[in-house]
Parts: sequence; structure tokens; C-alpha cells
Amino acid sequence: MKIIFAGTPEFAATALAALHNAGHEITLVLTQPDRPAGRGMRLQASAVKQLALDHAIPIAQPVSLRRDGKHAAEALAAHELLLSTPHDVMVVAAYGLILPASVLAIPPLGCINIHASLLPRWRGAAPIHRAIEAGDTLTGITIMQMDQGLDTGPMLAMRPCEISLTDTTGTLHDRLAALGGTLIVETLAKLRHTTPTPQPEAGVTYAEKIRKEEAHLDFNLPADVLARRIRAFNPFPGAVTHFGETTIKIWEARALPDIPAECSTAVAAGCVLAADAHRGILIACGEGATRSVLRVTLLQKPGARRMSDLDFIKGVTLEVGRFLLGRVLI
Repeated sequence: MKIIFAGTPEFAATALAALHNAGHEITLVLTQPDRPAGRGMRLQASAVKQLALDHAIPIAQPVSLRRDGKHAAEALAAHELLLSTPHDVMVVAAYGLILPASVLAIPPLGCINIHASLLPRWRGAAPIHRAIEAGDTLTGITIMQMDQGLDTGPMLAMRPCEISLTDTTGTLHDRLAALGGTLIVETLAKLRHTTPTPQPEAGVTYAEKIRKEEAHLDFNLPADVLARRIRAFNPFPGAVTHFGETTIKIWEARALPDIPAECSTAVAAGCVLAADAHRGILIACGEGATRSVLRVTLLQKPGARRMSDLDFIKGVTLEVGRFLLGRVLI
């Protein structure tokens, strides 16, 4: 097929590479404008743009596709480009811009979206993060025909993917990206003979965009909830806490199945219960019936590399009885 592809991050680049390798002709790539990134905050091309440049695929980077907003002139130019570009279908993956009805109506075979969940669960911007955070054991990829709703279109294909107890958003993202690339190629091969299936009305959940402030750990929550959040926020934005004036990122942790004797009900949430070579770093979590203990196993302080708990306590003295706080500096 002749394909217009719309996408921005690495998840989308994996799908674009799969389509290109399968022999489809990518006639145009839409991706978001270059953004400042890194310590120098220099403009950086998206993963999709970099791949398109490598294969000499035409690129457009409109700020918006809405012809009724402040970028109406640019949006109009983008519409005209879409109309003049030969294509059968538009494939969309994590593009980051809303496609108005006027754009959805342009491709002869419609706009096809690659979504990283088993719809209708986790519609929205952060389905991988939210699935891990919620403790889901299964997710997957859904290929759907786009409509004007938020991931509400009828489904063309679906493929499940298990979530392990050690998966982070980073590891699960990579598996789902590969699965999305495989499934979109399979779906396009039989697209003209596939009847879309409406999404079920039951089981709808929304994966809201990750806010940086969510990464600040609240040790009043149970340890298993915090362990899932730490996995969900790895690699972005990274779970954060504070010890005194030191900001600490926690990359790996697990809830202990049993509560150590030193974690009595009188111990406040966030209290350091242990920080030694024998027991590692243990933090009291929850309160009352949810009293629990989190063992932190991979940490990072500003300007340093990620370290195991045992290496970390060689350089940072975590006094037993003091507190780790996620939201307030002490």
C-alpha cells in the first residue's frame, strides 16, 4: 500500500520500520516539531523523523491540524499536503496531535491507529504506565479504525501481551512496540477484507497522561502499590523521594511478603527501618491495616549513576529512624 504515517516517539518508529521493511511505500511522514532535549536543551528530532530522514521519506511537522485555531494557516497547508499526497491509508501511532474530522476523512481506507492496550481498557495517553500501576497482568495491542472519539473507534485486530511482576514501562514498551509493528503489517495485508468490530461498552478505563508530580512517592500508601508505581514510572518520570535535602530517585523496589518485627504499628510511614548489608534498605509504608514494608534495591542521587541498595548506602548514610518523604523536604 501507499501509506501516510503519523507518529513521534520510539514506539511509533518501531511501527514505521516494520511497515517500511514489509515493502509498503511510505509517501509522507507526519511527526511533531523538534523539541528541546538533553542538558543543553538543543532541538532534537523525534525518533520517527530520524528514521524518515534515514530512508529519505518526505516529512511534515505541523504544530496543529486544526484549521480553526491560532495555527490555522499551518493546519490548512498540512491539509493540502495530505490531499495532494498519494496514499491508500494513514497509519497513526503515538502521534501526539489530535486528528480532526477533516483529516480523518482524507485517506481512502481511513486512519488506522496502533494503541498499546486491549481496548476499551486504558484508552488515552499513557496505557502502558497505567496498566503496570494498576497491577494488570495482561495488556496488548489493538489496531483500530479511528473516529473522532478518544480511542473509541471500532477494532480491526487485537493481540495480547503478558505483564510480568518485574516489567517496567520501559521493558513492556519495547515488547508492545515490536508487537504493534508486527500486528499493523498483518492487519494491512487483509484490511480490505476486514470488518471492524465495535468496542465493548463495558470495561472502559482511561489512561491519563503522566504528570511529573505523580512520581513523588507517598509512603502512606501500601508497599505493593508503591512498588507498582516505581515500575510504572521507570524510565519516565522516575519515582522520587527525599532524604533530608537529598533528592533520591528509586528505580527498583519490591514489597516484602512479611512485616519485619521492627516495623511496629508505632513506626510512621516513610521511616527507614534498615539500611545495612544484611537487610538492605527497608522503608515502612502504609498505616493501620495496610502496614507494609518496601525494600528498595536500585537508587540514584543527583549527578550519580544508578546504584544497588548496598552500593548506595556506602556513599549515603540513611540513618535508621529517619524518614524518606516524597512530597515535602525535611
